[in-house]
Amino acid sequence: MPELPEVEVVKKSLKNVVNNLTIKDVQINDGNLRYKLTKQQINQIIGSKILNIKRRSKYLLFFLNKGLVMVVHLGMTGKFFIVQKNNIKQKTSFYYNIDKTKNFKHDRVLFFFKNRLKLIYNDIRKFGFIKIEPLRKINNNLHLKKLGPEPLSNSFNLKYFKKKIFKKKRPIKNLLMDQKFVSGLGNIYVNEILFYSKVKPCRKIHKLKDKDLEKLLKFTKKILKKAITFGGSSIKDFSSSLGKKGNFQEHFAVYGRKGQMCSNTDCNGIVRKIVISNRASFFCPKCQK
Repeated sequence: MPELPEVEVVKKSLKNVVNNLTIKDVQINDGNLRYKLTKQQINQIIGSKILNIKRRSKYLLFFLNKGLVMVVHLGMTGKFFIVQKNNIKQKTSFYYNIDKTKNFKHDRVLFFFKNRLKLIYNDIRKFGFIKIEPLRKINNNLHLKKLGPEPLSNSFNLKYFKKKIFKKKRPIKNLLMDQKFVSGLGNIYVNEILFYSKVKPCRKIHKLKDKDLEKLLKFTKKILKKAITFGGSSIKDFSSSLGKKGNFQEHFAVYGRKGQMCSNTDCNGIVRKIVISNRASFFCPKCQK
């Protein structure tokens, strides 16, 4: 599933191409996504101009000039393609193996603009969704209203952290994965954050000291910024709309490195893998306490 950095890169890619353009038409090839998308629903946005595209947690928000917002979640395999005059798909999201002869069958929704420009929502497993919401109700949207602060925002700070974890005894990894606590983090980046913070993923929250919390805050922001700079993680062949692969996975310190030497040069520990709440967790038993 795309995490915050990947969705942020997709947002930037889309803004570069379709911002301020008018949606001329929409074609639904298969509306049976996580939530069924009907022609009646999508017809609302035909003739609308895209005023802005924002990201909230792992959601993309297309703000339209008719007082509407198109809310998109990519699910496990959702992705956007940009198709311009040359009729070649430019990538903006994750892929497994791209087979140009078969990939068209997963094009679920097509958005048409001027000069033969198209935006295609493609989703193999159909766990993603597209919803049209009134702008006046967007703050009460079921998917958005209970989200925690953005991890790169000033509101995600030590005061907030301490207030939210008071006397709680759940594992720190579960807390960081909780979208109500902080939005947008997923398994890949939480593993990396905990490694650099020298905190074991199964460590109980109430045993963390202020210095641990400060490290967690510091490396959350640092790692996410670095991942965005590198274009996201290419676990499933992520590429920007310009075809440039994200390569943050080349810099993983711990994720997916079970049985390998710790990436800290002064440590001879071996990376271990455990499962916490059905999620794979990777850590160095010598560096992380």
